[in-house]
Amino acid sequence: MVGFIKFRKVTVAYNGENIIENFTAKFSGAGLIQIMGPNGAGKTTLLKTLLGLIKPVSGQIYINKVNVTGNPSLAGKFVGYVPQFVGERLINFPLTAWEIVSNLYMLHKKRWPRIFEDKKVREKVKQSLAAVGLPREAWFKNINELSGGQRQRVLIARAMVHDPPILVMDEPLASVDPKGRAELAELIGKMSKNKLIITTSHDPTLLLQYTTKVVLLNRKYYVIGTPDEVLKIEILSKVYGGSAIPIIQHIHICDYHMP
Repeated sequence: MVGFIKFRKVTVAYNGENIIENFTAKFSGAGLIQIMGPNGAGKTTLLKTLLGLIKPVSGQIYINKVNVTGNPSLAGKFVGYVPQFVGERLINFPLTAWEIVSNLYMLHKKRWPRIFEDKKVREKVKQSLAAVGLPREAWFKNINELSGGQRQRVLIARAMVHDPPILVMDEPLASVDPKGRAELAELIGKMSKNKLIITTSHDPTLLLQYTTKVVLLNRKYYVIGTPDEVLKIEILSKVYGGSAIPIIQHIHICDYHMP
């Protein structure tokens, strides 16, 4: 199944103020979409609206021609989600990497009772953990015994275990060491050859070589295009202001992240 997403004049408000206004876009087929913008620009809000977790004040969202606006149950049939910082919250849970992925798969696919793994469940979990490159010796370790990069691989495996056509990742490279970030970027790039992946990132450079489209977003202002089309100083300045600085013939974004 090929992923297809359509935003039609989507407006999202918070405390009576429009955060995102008349957002219209279409994304289809395999590829990597990077959503970029400063803190408070509405990136996570846009992802949560796509997932049905936030209902827009106007507009509609379609995934594979199904209206999923404000309906997380419908959106969840098509989308796997890697939320921001969830890995840190999972550290204190007495769960192994295998259990985290297995539990999610049974919630999606298995009828009651959901407490017993059958052969199909075990095979799907095995395939997902192997696909993200998590070493077998880490599969049955408690999540708090794993490195930041390994935990992030577990969360990606959890998101893709039910084989959705679309993956949504909020800051997938955050809280990971530099070597781990490069490895995860390569993994995400490879996955984008077969799935539609939408990600936010404060470190867009690592994923840029795999990126098919960029969404530059700062609340009510947005621009969509290929990296070559939109990563220009005159456009970036409208999104980042003085934080977008041209260096020789390259552009550097002086952005930072507030947890």
